[in-house]
Amino acid sequence: MKSRHGSDDGPPITLSEQDGVRYLHFGSEWVQGAMKIRQPDRIVLDYVRQMMGWMLFLQAPREILQLGLGAGALTRFCLKHLADTRVTTVELSAQVIRAAERWFALPTTDPRLTLVTADAHDFLMRAGVAGRFGIVQVDLYDLHARGPVLDSVRFYRACRRALTDTGLCVVNLFGEHASFERNLRNLDQAFGGRLLLLPPGAAGNRVVLAFQGPPLRVAWERLAQRADLLDRRFGFEAPDWVQGLRAQHGGSACTV
Repeated sequence: MKSRHGSDDGPPITLSEQDGVRYLHFGSEWVQGAMKIRQPDRIVLDYVRQMMGWMLFLQAPREILQLGLGAGALTRFCLKHLADTRVTTVELSAQVIRAAERWFALPTTDPRLTLVTADAHDFLMRAGVAGRFGIVQVDLYDLHARGPVLDSVRFYRACRRALTDTGLCVVNLFGEHASFERNLRNLDQAFGGRLLLLPPGAAGNRVVLAFQGPPLRVAWERLAQRADLLDRRFGFEAPDWVQGLRAQHGGSACTV
């Protein structure tokens, strides 16, 4: 089933449903988000689950910044499962926010959620943002869901400035898009080479973890234990993430 919603103040919003899952589109075939209708807090898309890959390394922070709302899967998940964490979600389109409220169970009444209608880079330049967030999650895509709309070294440096001293930035890229290598170079420059690249998802997405703070060294066995816990608790394919990282880096520990 497909239906179209929206107005002239943002991208054309198209909804589709299949097998109990509702999908968000911006007027094209590309999926911009998804929600299991009977289990709205479950993350449907594999790359979105990978964007919680920071949980392999860090405990839940006091504050998370989400850049790009989509169907709100990350925002819903964090508010549901990270009870002591506040979430600030920044979305440029008021129409996308309205769609998430109406069709994707966005919990706007949760006092831990701050919704901001703004350009992501402009928000990062605001007073009081620097050094505030333990996690910054970046999922900023165009109407065709093929490449990030903000991807400069300047933008990624702004993401880094928003982090606490030991924070972590998570970025969703598309591995088969022409912008992929450029994004990796820009992230590498902005974060001083401290990147981990998770294995590719089914749709070709590549999730990058970019680290702030002192050098980190974690034994693979410890990461595997943490991955098993995430798998049991949330159904994440975290053991596969660790296996993919270990195949890339080898040695006795993950060092970044």
